[in-house]
Amino acid sequence: MLPNTLTIAGSDPSGGAGLQGDIKTLSALGTYATNVITAVIAQNTRGVAQVHPVPASAIGEQLDNLLEDVRIDAVKIGMVASREVAETIAEALRRQRPRWIVLDPVMVAKSGDILVDNAGIAAVREVLVPLADVITPNLPEAAVLLGSDIPTSTEAMHAMLPGLQSLAAPYVVLKGGHLRGEACPDLLATPRDSAWLPAPRIDTDNLHGTGCALSSAITAHLAQLPQDAGHDAIVSAIGEAKQWLHQALDASHRLKVGHGRGPVHHFHAWW
Repeated sequence: MLPNTLTIAGSDPSGGAGLQGDIKTLSALGTYATNVITAVIAQNTRGVAQVHPVPASAIGEQLDNLLEDVRIDAVKIGMVASREVAETIAEALRRQRPRWIVLDPVMVAKSGDILVDNAGIAAVREVLVPLADVITPNLPEAAVLLGSDIPTSTEAMHAMLPGLQSLAAPYVVLKGGHLRGEACPDLLATPRDSAWLPAPRIDTDNLHGTGCALSSAITAHLAQLPQDAGHDAIVSAIGEAKQWLHQALDASHRLKVGHGRGPVHHFHAWW
């Protein structure tokens, strides 16, 4: 049976990130993608101009109507703009909990724009992180979650793990793309241990939506795991998602979208 997945996220008119990018990733990786919109964002490949949050009541109505009808095997949560929205999402998912919940704590755009206010940041940390099975912060987002400086080395990245794990998500994928150098290492922390997920850095400006793509790819791979899947299968699914993103970045030169940071090639294996 084809898995059903759900993305709860803000929109991106350029199609590379957010809701639209998630749907592309979830579809490319063999799941049926559903969606709930949390914010209408005026943005393009060069940056964010305006964020228009969807009222919490409308988000709740979207979720309730979807979940009472469609079996959801895995959900990815992206941009959440307020505590009320975070609590609305958490309440709906507790009532009809999917097997997997992946949280991409979208708070800082690739352009550096801050997308969420302080109350929203606290809500992500206190309400949504403990609900998630996997969280996927980049280095600026991890620093926001912990109230710390942005790490500039792999040693500083590793030093963040205890703080991130204390927030109560079992699996943490700390994305190292903001580090300088020829490598692009991510750091995976599990209930058992931690491990680096290495990859060579690809020389490209097509980085728009990479975080959305990775978290959605993890969601798609988890949705396809058997019911009895254990720790090793979860780690393998996360590793496969990382490999898929690397291939999507490597093929991104085949696209020409906008004049800023273009998107990854979600359908590199199909087109």
